[in-house]
Amino acid sequence: MKIYARVNILGGLSVRLPHGGLDEAIALDNDPIGRAKNWAEQGVDYLHIVDLDAAAYGDYRNRSLIDRLVDELDIPVQVAGGIRSEGEAERLIANGAWRIVMGTAAIENQNMVWDLCRENPDKIVVSLDVVQNEEIATRGWTQNSGRFLEEVLIEMSSAGAVAFLVAEAGRDALEEPPNLEVLSAALAAVDEPVIASGGVRDLDDLRTLTRLQSSGRMLDGVVVGREVTAGRFTISEAKQVMAGGGPMRAPGGINATTVRVGVNSLEASLGFYTDLLGFAPVRTPNLGVAAAVVQSGPGQQIELVENPDAGQPDSLTVAVDEIERWKEHFGNVGIEVQSGDAVLEIIDPDGLTIRFEEG
Repeated sequence: MKIYARVNILGGLSVRLPHGGLDEAIALDNDPIGRAKNWAEQGVDYLHIVDLDAAAYGDYRNRSLIDRLVDELDIPVQVAGGIRSEGEAERLIANGAWRIVMGTAAIENQNMVWDLCRENPDKIVVSLDVVQNEEIATRGWTQNSGRFLEEVLIEMSSAGAVAFLVAEAGRDALEEPPNLEVLSAALAAVDEPVIASGGVRDLDDLRTLTRLQSSGRMLDGVVVGREVTAGRFTISEAKQVMAGGGPMRAPGGINATTVRVGVNSLEASLGFYTDLLGFAPVRTPNLGVAAAVVQSGPGQQIELVENPDAGQPDSLTVAVDEIERWKEHFGNVGIEVQSGDAVLEIIDPDGLTIRFEEG
């Protein structure tokens, strides 16, 4: 599976869209080319550039910027957004785009897409954003098309599309899991590569996508963006996961109180709290000080002191968002769990009971 890094461009700026609506766009920086180069330096396989002005409004103000981006990058660049004419498609290809992505045009002007696929083999990707009942959304998620996933996949496969980008419209990639049913349906419907374009929450979601199979086929790639910039994982970690390894990263969503914990081995405890529970190291041992601080969020810290006589609380309680995902995570990393109604209990290396409660 390959990694595509997304760069959304709106009004010449790099932006992110928490739920896909342009009215929610959050500016990231005013240098999309620099952002794209940073993705390339991190080791992504391809860039997926989305011109939001062109997609939603038919406004092509960003095209010269995208031409420069394609010219300056050393990795393949796939361009999406508002490509609704043969002339615009041919222009982008002539200016160096590795592939171009047709979304709305694949619904509204299929004859043109057929012609482009015939004239430009291996260049035309079809992007399908799915809403309820697998209906396809068009024009930057602003309209429902009345057409549905399987029928459009089959039509565009017959036309000669080189690959398909498939996502659930309106999904928040950092809060909601990928729609595996939609992706499985796409894999079963066509023989061309299917790329999950809606992002993932964390490495566990990425592992799930690498294992997803339907009709003996697996996903060809995944598009990532703010899950990486938000620190959920790195491109290096993602590649390790795709190769069948990689770190186990906890699901997050912890709210813990500050507490001091005496431990026998600081090294063992640090590994437990950071690698398995997902706490971030704030202060590591230095200058002979056998203590460290970890935290799950600003002001939510635990001080680990290598001295059993420093004492322990009777138990440590943390509140989490999704208890079932934590239960699955503990199973993945081999931690024994005692469970009850919306409560999980585990034991740390020094015998401290840690309770995970949903809420």
